[in-house]
Amino acid sequence: MALSKMKTLRSGTRSQFSGQARYRVPREILFWLTVASVLLLIGATITIIAISPKCLDWWQEGAMYQIYPRSFKDSDKDGNGDLKGIQDKLDYITTLNVKTIWITSFYKSSLKDFRYGVEDFQEIDPIFGTMEDFENLVAAIHDKGLKLIIDLIPNHTSDKHAWFQLSRTRTGKYTDYYIWHDCTHENGITIPPNNWLSVYGNSSWHFDEVRKQCYFHQFMKEQPDLNFRNLDVQEEIKEIIQFWLAKNVDGFSFHAVKFLLEAKHLRDEIQVNKTQIPDMVTHYSELYHDFTTTQVGMHDIVRSFRQTMDQYSSEPGRY
Repeated sequence: MALSKMKTLRSGTRSQFSGQARYRVPREILFWLTVASVLLLIGATITIIAISPKCLDWWQEGAMYQIYPRSFKDSDKDGNGDLKGIQDKLDYITTLNVKTIWITSFYKSSLKDFRYGVEDFQEIDPIFGTMEDFENLVAAIHDKGLKLIIDLIPNHTSDKHAWFQLSRTRTGKYTDYYIWHDCTHENGITIPPNNWLSVYGNSSWHFDEVRKQCYFHQFMKEQPDLNFRNLDVQEEIKEIIQFWLAKNVDGFSFHAVKFLLEAKHLRDEIQVNKTQIPDMVTHYSELYHDFTTTQVGMHDIVRSFRQTMDQYSSEPGRY
């Protein structure tokens, strides 16, 4: 009974004072200040979102449509897909709601490793068409509001490439364009400088009858590795990048980047199974590749590619 009366008195006291102007006015002021603050925060948030740069760029915000040209549309009925065939299908591609077309290797090359043994980085393989066909395709892609990226394989070339032919004869600056080392070759048997293995198995060293030395190849023997410790080689690749940017491509898919550099020394790589007989180690997975992948300096080379591309862009990072 006493507790109930006390609650009634307190309630009455609150009602008595809260109704007075000196309490009501500050309360209303605080209320409207709170409303104004919330509206101001909402407005500021909308403004910041509107004027801020996009969080995602064009190669991040939409799907890419990858095309292996040889298996795409064949416009001239010769049994091989080609650049004109891609152009013929642009209307269809736009219906897929993609932002970017990615065309894989179309350079002049052999069929080794799905055309990743390039004989000339600035020439279209005739089975895909001509440079004029490519230029028409780029223009048509951009007319559709799409972007275009192409493959670039800087780690190696074909053994048919002019650079390799000049290197194997020790001609001028091309002498050290590839990675050459002395090795023993007798009776058809090569004793390589170390135990480094090709991705496809067996030694990554191959004896060249012309130069009488072994050259290094991380992939097939028909794909000798370029020597990226040679600054002339780096400049050659930058010129290739510039060549295609001048053709208005929007970007590149760089392949085999982790293989760009190898350790300067020739120490054997460590076996995964140390009890395995060394001569029986022939599969790539049987070694730890601490000396032939992701070497110090690799990222500097990639950054130099970025800087070269930025020279063609009105906005850093456009490509």
